[in-house]
Amino acid sequence: MATLFHSHNSRSSALVTLIDELGAEVEIREVTIPRIDGSGGRDPANPHPEGKVPYLVDGDEQVRERGAIMLYLTDKFPAAGLGPLPGQKGRGAYLSWLAYYQGVIETVLLLDYAQIDHPALHAAIRDKAVMFAQLEAALAKGPWLLGERFSAADLLCVSPFLWFPDFIPDMPLIRDWVERCGARPSVQRTLARDAAVAAA
Repeated sequence: MATLFHSHNSRSSALVTLIDELGAEVEIREVTIPRIDGSGGRDPANPHPEGKVPYLVDGDEQVRERGAIMLYLTDKFPAAGLGPLPGQKGRGAYLSWLAYYQGVIETVLLLDYAQIDHPALHAAIRDKAVMFAQLEAALAKGPWLLGERFSAADLLCVSPFLWFPDFIPDMPLIRDWVERCGARPSVQRTLARDAAVAAA
């Protein structure tokens, strides 16, 4: 059985939600991580080379970075239909959104949060206005990033907006998408699970 190393209320919570959506037999092992507020610390039980989460171990395979883990799991558990497989319609868009999240969405939001601004950053990865326009253009074609099909790309790309609602722009298509994603039972179960662990 594969094992996901996870820490509550963290970037890996989206992977817990994905495992729920997939109905996959994946052990979720809670570990500690250093937190921005100075709490927590690196957990010797966590095999991630940088002590971060999420980290997936599946036999001899070790996968890190959220987009890569989501792709690995949706390919491994295809019955749920949460990611187009090679040769299926939408595979290119699916791969593109997973990479776009890692390379653009999260980066742009982190730089904005840290109040870091430089022309080189705008030239390389653009800015919030361009990033939101890309999301809006995709959502104009359907309720989800892949049109009529909900996928793991939605879970990944929506994650910062679920955790930090202040990031949500005043754009109805994006606001409604965040609400749709947040209302999914799997998301609510992950929130409850993380809250219970945090309170323990």
